[in-house]
Amino acid sequence: IRDRNNVRLIKTHNYIKDYEKDGHLIFTYSRTKNELSKMDSILTEKIMKTIKQLVLTSILVLFASAVFAETKMRITLQLPLKAHLGQNLLVFKKELEKRSDIIVEIYDSAQLYKDKEVPQAVGSGAIEAGVASLTRFAGTNPEVDIFYLPFLFDSEEKIRKATKSGSKIRQVLDPAISKSGAVPLYYQAYGSAVKLSNGTPMNTPAAFKNKKIRVFGKTLGAFVSSLGAKPALISGSEQYLAYQRGTVDAGMTGVSGVKSRKLYQVMDTLTVTNHGDIEFVLVANKKWLNSLTMKQRKAVTEASKVAEKAVRDDMSGIEARAYKEAKDNGMKIVELSGAELKVLKKASSSVITDYIERTGGKGGVGDKLVKAANKL
Repeated sequence: IRDRNNVRLIKTHNYIKDYEKDGHLIFTYSRTKNELSKMDSILTEKIMKTIKQLVLTSILVLFASAVFAETKMRITLQLPLKAHLGQNLLVFKKELEKRSDIIVEIYDSAQLYKDKEVPQAVGSGAIEAGVASLTRFAGTNPEVDIFYLPFLFDSEEKIRKATKSGSKIRQVLDPAISKSGAVPLYYQAYGSAVKLSNGTPMNTPAAFKNKKIRVFGKTLGAFVSSLGAKPALISGSEQYLAYQRGTVDAGMTGVSGVKSRKLYQVMDTLTVTNHGDIEFVLVANKKWLNSLTMKQRKAVTEASKVAEKAVRDDMSGIEARAYKEAKDNGMKIVELSGAELKVLKKASSSVITDYIERTGGKGGVGDKLVKAANKL
C-alpha cells in the first residue's frame, strides 16, 4: 500500500499497481502477472473514458460562453444624463435592451471623451458609440454644417423634413460621415441656436462688433465673424467656465443647454436669434455594427427610430421648459423684431456663399444641399 504521508510502499503481494481517480487511490494486486494486466486494462479504459468526458464538457462550456457572452454597447455623452439628450439615450437603451441581448452603458458628462474627441474615438473603435455635435464631423466633411448656415432652417417643419431618416439631405450627409468609421444611427434634436450675453442683447450687428464669442463650429464662427465679432471655439462642457472667467464676452448654444448646464448663473441675457439648427448625432463604430447578428442590427435600427421620434416630438416642450427656467432664474429673454431679423440675415449672407465655395462651388455638394433646403 502507498502511504500518502511517507510515500512508502508496503509490499503485501508479488505485484502491486495503484491509480488515482477522482482524488482516491485505487489499489490492485494479484498473484500473477496476467491477472494484474487484466485489471490494469480495465482501470485504464475507465480512466480514459473519464478524461474524454471532461474534455467534452470543457469544450461545451467554452462554446456556451462564446454564444451567451454579453454584447456591450458603451455610449459616451458630453452632457449630464439629466439633460434631454441623456434622457433620450435612456429611451434608446430601454428600447434596445427590450429587443435584444445588447447591454447599453451610458457614460455622461464627458467622463470618457469630450465632444470634439467623439468622432475619432468611435471611428477608431476605442468605444462602441457616442453622441457628438454634428459639426464635429465638419473637419473632414464640411458639408455637414448645412444645419448651421444662418437662418436657412427657419421653421420646425423644415427641420423635421431635413433631419428625417432617408431625406435628401441625410442621403448625402450620413454616407459621408460613415467613411470615418462612425456610422450615424439617429439624429438628436437640440433645438435652435440662441445668443447669450451679459448686460445687452445680441440683436444687431453693432452688438457683435469686436466681441469675443464662444462658438462650436467653423460655420458658426463664420457667422459671428460676418457680424464683426471674434469667434472662440470652446467645447460645450467647457463653456460655463469660459463665461464665468470672462474668457469670452458672449456665446451661443441651444436653449436646452442653458437649463441643463445652468448657464443662467453666469450669463444674464438670452437673445432668441434661432440662427441655426443644432443637431447632435448618435454614431456607432462600423466594425462593431458589422459584428452584430442580423437580429441585433435590426434591434438597433428599431430602437433608433423610436428614440429619434421621441426627442423630435418633445423638442418644442423641451425648449418651452428651458425658457421658463432661464426666466425664473433671472435671465432677460429678448425676441428679435422682424426688422432686426432681416438685418442680421442680410449681414450674414456671405456665410452661405462661403459654405458653397468650400464644398465644391456651384453644382457641388454644398450647393445641392442648400438648394434642397430651400425647397423644403
